[in-house]
Amino acid sequence: MNGTDVITVIGIGAGGWSDLSGTARRALASADVVLGSSRQLELLPAEVAARRVPWPSPLVPALPGLIEAEHGRSVGVLASGDPMFHGIGATLVRLFGADRLRVLPHPSSVSLAAARLGWDLARTDVVSLVTAPVATLNRLLNPGRRILVLAAGAHTPAEVAELLAARGYGSAAVTVLEQLGGPAERVVAGTADGWAMPPGDPLAVIGVELGDGPPVSGLAGLPDEAYEGDGQLTKREVRAVTLAALAPVPGQLLWDVGGGSGSIGIEWMRSHPACRAIAIESSATRVATITANAAALGVPGLRVVHGRAPEALDGLDQPDTIFIGGGLTGDGVLDRCLAALRPGGRLVANAVTVESEAAIAAGYARLGGELTRLTVQRGSPVGGFTGWRSFMPVTVWSVVPR
Repeated sequence: MNGTDVITVIGIGAGGWSDLSGTARRALASADVVLGSSRQLELLPAEVAARRVPWPSPLVPALPGLIEAEHGRSVGVLASGDPMFHGIGATLVRLFGADRLRVLPHPSSVSLAAARLGWDLARTDVVSLVTAPVATLNRLLNPGRRILVLAAGAHTPAEVAELLAARGYGSAAVTVLEQLGGPAERVVAGTADGWAMPPGDPLAVIGVELGDGPPVSGLAGLPDEAYEGDGQLTKREVRAVTLAALAPVPGQLLWDVGGGSGSIGIEWMRSHPACRAIAIESSATRVATITANAAALGVPGLRVVHGRAPEALDGLDQPDTIFIGGGLTGDGVLDRCLAALRPGGRLVANAVTVESEAAIAAGYARLGGELTRLTVQRGSPVGGFTGWRSFMPVTVWSVVPR
């Protein structure tokens, strides 16, 4: 590989040229072309003689053509702060490979924010709202937690404050840190329920320090009351066992066939930020319910497909794991799901009717796996006393087809 084939990615902060290391300055001074946002390019002095190319919008689809058009030239790319932390560096690695890049990082805005606030970054949650909805915060809300939020724009602080107040964290301390490290650095603070600050600079990090509020467990088996719906819900105790059988792994994709209220896909995604899920649901009303539940519980990235299996499964990304909670007796559903799994993937199916149990029994006879029978009883009032009320038994089949 020629030296001119290497893309040098230089992290730059709001402080601009004066804050860059000697290595970063030399890389920019020797570049034939520098790509970056208009704001970043304006931070470079005249002594950087390279041709300056501002990013187009949308950026990612144009990146391969932009970079390859400069073949044979020394290319520099400007990134905000640390290029590998929610930055263009990670995107370029995905497109061109790590061996094509030379990365010169600058302190990230999150590092600068933690330094200003005196927060232990290792004990602080970080979320970027640049590419995610504000509802993503719901997954992180628990008493006493600290969160650093990368703002998507000038209105993000108000949106964050509104969400916190609506979720019972109106007393949360909110600190907005703008243009960190630059001459225009500014810090404004308040509480979520009293937030009245006008929109400020869009280049901001929001520090959220949560006080008292409603706790939400990060483990599987959230209370049934956490979900809205028409009763089509995998009950808490069965859900916990089902998620244990599904065994979520970071980065893997789940198909939740027969989504109901969305609880399985939602708790799969809540297990780790990298977990992904697609819920397939034939009822339009339940599709809307799943979407609302996913946002309320902090995983708005859950994809919901309106349709009936097996036809609705066509064209979906290949799953690592599949849960069948509805439609098990449908023609071809089980076989279509088994055929879709990645090698070594797992299928889990729940049955409550005689017919769906028969489908599981046939699958177990053919493929093996593990069978579990669950009977749940909950204490409830019987006059002035307490008795046991039973739910319908549930059969859980888990199999890794060979």
